[in-house]
Amino acid sequence: MMRLLNICLIAALVAAAAYVYRIKFESTRQAERVAKLRMEIRREHDRIAVLRAEWSKLDSPARIQDLAARHLALKPLDSRQFDRLDRLPERPPDLVPPGTADPIGVLIAKPEVMDMSTASVTAPPAGSVPMPRPKAKR
Repeated sequence: MMRLLNICLIAALVAAAAYVYRIKFESTRQAERVAKLRMEIRREHDRIAVLRAEWSKLDSPARIQDLAARHLALKPLDSRQFDRLDRLPERPPDLVPPGTADPIGVLIAKPEVMDMSTASVTAPPAGSVPMPRPKAKR
């Protein structure tokens, strides 16, 4: 009987030791994983710092001014380039009359319509869309 009790205790001690070893192994793995994640986070922070420095260099007004002067043929504004709002031309009429289906909206809603031939799409008859008349000069 005593022998059976000793064998059970030894088996329980071996199982407990195996369980403790497994817990220690898992905690070591988790600690390595945390260290690896911290290293990745540090690397990402360094990358972000480099990108911010690069952005501030690219975004500097002096650099943009130099690029604009070098690549764009810009001229200073002249006061004669401004006009009053009442002298602006009238807004052009809508290409799609009100109350009709929007052809682009139909294509977005039903892309299979795109497979149809374009011969089925008809233009509005001439004169159905009024053309704007130029304003009389004052």
